[in-house]
Amino acid sequence: MNNDKVLDRCGLFGLYGSNVSEAAKIIYYGLFSLQHRGTDASCICVHDDGQFNYNKYKGLVTEVFDKESIDRMGGHMGIGHVLRYAGQDAVENAQPIVIRYTKGHMAVALNGGLTNTEELRRDLELKGAVFQTLEAAEVVSVLISRARNQCSTIEEAIAKVMPELKGGYALLVMTPRKVIGVRDPKGIRPLVFGKKGDTYYFSSETCAFNELGIEFEREVAPGEILSLIHI
Repeated sequence: MNNDKVLDRCGLFGLYGSNVSEAAKIIYYGLFSLQHRGTDASCICVHDDGQFNYNKYKGLVTEVFDKESIDRMGGHMGIGHVLRYAGQDAVENAQPIVIRYTKGHMAVALNGGLTNTEELRRDLELKGAVFQTLEAAEVVSVLISRARNQCSTIEEAIAKVMPELKGGYALLVMTPRKVIGVRDPKGIRPLVFGKKGDTYYFSSETCAFNELGIEFEREVAPGEILSLIHI
């Protein structure tokens, strides 16, 4: 399967709020508004009570999640993704990709068309990496985790990896303390930033903000790494 086609048009939505306890529910409605960007699979990952909780499956947001599963997830921050062009590999390739590495847990969701995914994958496999999906997001997550071992912050690790990624992309990264939005240096893929009360949001499109009453602040600038931090 061609990963560039898989990730041609997907939807991202994420948030961080110190007083939020139902992040999964908000992300659910955000992804519902972005459903036109991907109908093959849906996934939400939140941080709640010191751990990452996530749920993913093939199909529409309304088919993957019900009230019980959303209420059970909770969360004060999280990221979600709707996937397009996944075919038979929809469940396997649903994002965010959640990994555990030397610095802890990390979740990564990508909307993009990287032109060198296979080259990066082959290089990492020769260095001992083992991949479970066909997603470029998993390749990116491995690159960031390896860079993080050499950098003092996750932002520095992302900045170190960005020159290796060829093509257009928007990226959401979540750690136990941060939700980070990243946009490719040429601004090819969309990513916007908004606010409602003391909660901050990322989305692929402003339509999700409009539906949830979130105030649009600005686009994430080309090449920008924008962090929402839990203090």
